[in-house]
Amino acid sequence: MEKKHERRGLGRGLSALMSDINLAPENVGEAQASKRQELLIAVEKLVPNPNQPRRDFTREALESLAASIKQKGILQPLIVRPIAGSDTYEIVAGERRWRAAQIAQLHKLPAIVRNFDDTEVLEVAIIENIQRADLNAIEEAAGFRQLMDRFGHTQEKIAEALSKSRSHIANLLRLLNLPGDVQGLIRDGSLTAGHARALINTTDPSSLAKTIIEKGLSVRETEKLARETSTTRPRPKGAAGHARSEKDADTRALEADLAANLRMAVSINHEPGGERGTLSIRYNTLDDLDNLCRTLSQMDRE
Repeated sequence: MEKKHERRGLGRGLSALMSDINLAPENVGEAQASKRQELLIAVEKLVPNPNQPRRDFTREALESLAASIKQKGILQPLIVRPIAGSDTYEIVAGERRWRAAQIAQLHKLPAIVRNFDDTEVLEVAIIENIQRADLNAIEEAAGFRQLMDRFGHTQEKIAEALSKSRSHIANLLRLLNLPGDVQGLIRDGSLTAGHARALINTTDPSSLAKTIIEKGLSVRETEKLARETSTTRPRPKGAAGHARSEKDADTRALEADLAANLRMAVSINHEPGGERGTLSIRYNTLDDLDNLCRTLSQMDRE
């Protein structure tokens, strides 16, 4: 029973799984390709992963890919794993290529056989989907969230493996705090991620989203509208409450980014009319303070 829960591939790290997905035949020497067990497998011997996170394969996109495959062939092999007790293979990464290859009437596809367990299969499928250029911001953010919640990856590790900035990942994750209807507008392209970030800390993002679309507001105009809306609502007594309501989307994004990194509450307050301000970090325990001091000391040594 213990072996069932081993995560052999994950022990090699997220980057190691990434190397399998990014592998292309023209970039690999014969010895390495042989080591990775690249085979030509009949189309009918391949079956899709029933737990594939991505369910939507549009006909137009598949036909476009099929046309490319007819002209250039399969440039990147599929990643598959053997199905016990049969001569078939489950697709771990590359289901779109498999579907498009059938439209292109290919009979065999290049594939690399990997002995992934169920957990690794899901992780690789999520990573492959994140790499898709046509993902909207919500889909990408949901992929990041799955990697963090299911597999314990940090924003830093994901950023390093996917060659993205950590602030990019942090800003996308913040979009998941928006109401479902606003997320839907991002999914269908009615709102950009830039528009949506300005709505995160407003009291009624759904109404503001409708206003943005109806008036065709730019991101800057949206940020201005969000600030004006914040200043018209009742504020907490004291300077801190006033400062919070006046913060722009970039400042709030930076607060969220630092808070995610330090795992502590962070507040940034600019002095009006200047470039000075204060950065406050709230810790709840002395252990938190020790960890913060250790992190700052490491940064200083670097």
